[in-house]
Amino acid sequence: MFETIKNAWRLPDLRRKILFTLFMILVFRLGAFIPVPYIDRDALAKVINDLTMLGFFDVVAGGTFKNMSIFAMSVTPYINSSIIMQLLTIAIPALEELAKQGEEGRKKLAEWTRYGTAILAFIQAIGIYFGLKNATALTNGVPVITAQGQGFLGFITITVTLTAGTVFLMWIGEQITENGIGNGISLLIFAGIISRLPNGVVSLWNYVAKLNEFSLTSIIAVLLFIVMALAIIVFIIVIQEGERRIPVQYAKRVVGRRVYGGQSTHIPIKVNIAGVIPIIFAISLVMLPTTIAQFFPNSGFYKFVKAYFSSGSFWYTFFYALFIIGFTYFYTAIVFNPVEIANNLKNNGGFIPGIRPGKPTVDFITRVLSKVTFAGALFLAFIAILPTLVGLMFKHQLNIYFGGTSLLIVVGVALETIRQMEAQMLMRHYKGFLS
Repeated sequence: MFETIKNAWRLPDLRRKILFTLFMILVFRLGAFIPVPYIDRDALAKVINDLTMLGFFDVVAGGTFKNMSIFAMSVTPYINSSIIMQLLTIAIPALEELAKQGEEGRKKLAEWTRYGTAILAFIQAIGIYFGLKNATALTNGVPVITAQGQGFLGFITITVTLTAGTVFLMWIGEQITENGIGNGISLLIFAGIISRLPNGVVSLWNYVAKLNEFSLTSIIAVLLFIVMALAIIVFIIVIQEGERRIPVQYAKRVVGRRVYGGQSTHIPIKVNIAGVIPIIFAISLVMLPTTIAQFFPNSGFYKFVKAYFSSGSFWYTFFYALFIIGFTYFYTAIVFNPVEIANNLKNNGGFIPGIRPGKPTVDFITRVLSKVTFAGALFLAFIAILPTLVGLMFKHQLNIYFGGTSLLIVVGVALETIRQMEAQMLMRHYKGFLS
């Protein structure tokens, strides 16, 4: 990886792209410290500590939500808009035809995704405004939104500021994708998570200081934690790069005086096709009862949820893992269509050795996909409940968000960015050879 970065830095055009990407990330981090007016940040911090889902959202946002900066909503509305547009493209035939029209169709869908991002961002900003306005039960009566922000002017100021911040982040992400290195939106999430690393180191230091001032037990505990983190990173890399290759043979065809086909290739099926999308879906669903109950602290529903569905409890962890497995199969079925692949093979004269074309090929690919998806679903479920396991191991004394989801995002984005660097260097090498 470091060799790839060093080689890319030597090339003037790639060096400009890297510097542009770093500059845009710097703009993002500077914006993380520009506050939204009319917010009491001490009261907001207490709400985030009480609501686990907001704590996870703050980690993905790089601490911008806890600071309630102009980038507090991060790129979450853009991700939701992209997922909705992807699902609509599969459900609506007109959008599916538009997606198959090449570059022009993709540009149109991207434009609609931007409009959807602005709409979802404004709706989410309204929800945040009224949620924080009514969260006094979690702050012992101290309003999160100050008296000046309670009126219509405060409502417009807060919601429009949050919406504009998200739209500006979307623009930064698109600029990185077009003029920089890697996927801009993914890199912004990556930068937000990495920015929390210094806080994690401080928490680790404080944990050591509490255990008898650097005793042998504390040193062993910290070393065990570091080894575990490194092992999880290696495990994630292995799974992320893992794939099941289905062999494909193409029959020879004679067109005029030329012979086409006859070569062997394969269909790669990645172990983790769905990425982190199932985790995002699952955490939104499993935290819904807790989020609702927090606004009714004196009700029986609140006591029931706190007793059986609080973060880290058995039933919370069980349903969380179950939802992740279910959403992994659901999302994989959306993005990977065995029928379409089988038809493409048949139309191009390809076949899987030992399998007849048509429905037998579809059934074979479906069986392989189901087995690979099961392994990927178990992997995602383990990564998601990893913070709970680490908390139990250290008896919740290690106050650090050791999130498997965060590691999965960081490792995945890093690998994808390095691959894009290598691809651009390879393409530049071929261009130089041909010229």
